[in-house]
Amino acid sequence: MGEGLIEAEIVTWKVGVGDVVVLNQALVDVETAKAVVELPSPFAGTVVTLHGDVGDTMEVNQPLVTFEVGGELAPQSFEEQVRHDVTVEQRREPVLIGYGVADEDGPSARRTRRTSMRDSAPAPAVSTTAPASGPVRTTPPVRLLAKQYGVDLEGVAATGRDGLVTRDDVERARSGTASSGRRQSTPTGAMSSSRFVGREIEPWSSGAREERIAVKGVLKAMAEAMVDSSTHQPQAAVWLRVDATKMVELLSGLKHNPRMADVRLSPLTIVALAVCDAARHYPGINSSFDAEHNEVIVRRYVNLGIAADTPRGLIVPNVKEADQLDLVGMASALSTLVESARSGTTTPSDMLGGTITVTNVGPFGVDAAVAILPPGTGAIVCVGQVAKAPWVVDDEIVVRHVVELSMTFDHRQIDGALASRVIAHIGAFVEDPATALLAQ
Repeated sequence: MGEGLIEAEIVTWKVGVGDVVVLNQALVDVETAKAVVELPSPFAGTVVTLHGDVGDTMEVNQPLVTFEVGGELAPQSFEEQVRHDVTVEQRREPVLIGYGVADEDGPSARRTRRTSMRDSAPAPAVSTTAPASGPVRTTPPVRLLAKQYGVDLEGVAATGRDGLVTRDDVERARSGTASSGRRQSTPTGAMSSSRFVGREIEPWSSGAREERIAVKGVLKAMAEAMVDSSTHQPQAAVWLRVDATKMVELLSGLKHNPRMADVRLSPLTIVALAVCDAARHYPGINSSFDAEHNEVIVRRYVNLGIAADTPRGLIVPNVKEADQLDLVGMASALSTLVESARSGTTTPSDMLGGTITVTNVGPFGVDAAVAILPPGTGAIVCVGQVAKAPWVVDDEIVVRHVVELSMTFDHRQIDGALASRVIAHIGAFVEDPATALLAQ
């Protein structure tokens, strides 16, 4: 399923025992390393066994689906059936899930039943069964959201294109269900649901007195990563308050430029460029400590991780070769990355290979935070909100736009002097980004 992935959780089965499937037909949605992806069928044939239920965690190389390939045959080994009965057009080499395969012209979903001796015997239990009219059309993230809300997709009115159930459809269905039992005497805040560990939890007024949530999926990945980071990486941090007035003025001016109308610019765009520029000047900050080989790895390319708050929880996909991007390229890459993360279409490869990270707590109205390092990286920069504050300019107090930057670093290979130079470089870039961009 891809380098570094050792297990996956079953989110939704899209086929059942006895179904005839075609090459590349969607079999199941699985969640791996914080990404929900669709696993296509590597063969054409009949589903004999599903080896797991929704919610089960399956290890790589553990059986997932058993097929009968090539029609009514005497019992043979799977390899022999494939060799004799699957045509060249029906075969493919395994690929990373979510990336598609050679024969992309086949139908994405087709379910039929074949009458055989197997149909006369009770079928093994499966976790989900599609209705006679066919499965509800939606996306894996929306199915996951509906599952977390306890919303039956069969009863949701679809407003998406070609009858697709959208996230808004599920939200509306959930709101209609939740609103029926409210107590008018309860404060509004106590009636509001909230997100926690990647799911919507019941309000204070109506939820269980104690609730237990299984540690799996995004929560499991985040917990394991943070324990690994805090246990094996000695971490220190530096801070810097920056006058970001010129940055605010630059972004405001660019947003009113007709040629930049379709470009989504934000302070995060400038900070991302600043971090990449700092890595070019101080490559040591873009490093990691390889304890197994007792080596420090310095990377002269930047795969910039961006911590993203999503409906499924916190994930950190990265922009590949971010140091090669200009202002417009960085803005576009960040927009694509964030939209993919929030829609649940981030792929496993998007999560792998990060070299340095930026996390932005500003949108939550927070001034500063000390982030924990993602494992395998040497530094993470945290950006607070850009807010007006008193600032001394030429010995006079004036109102300026101010932002606080912090950087957590792995103190095994990065010392305080290097960290201080890097955060100062980032600060100077943010203070006067127009000049810094021209100098690149």
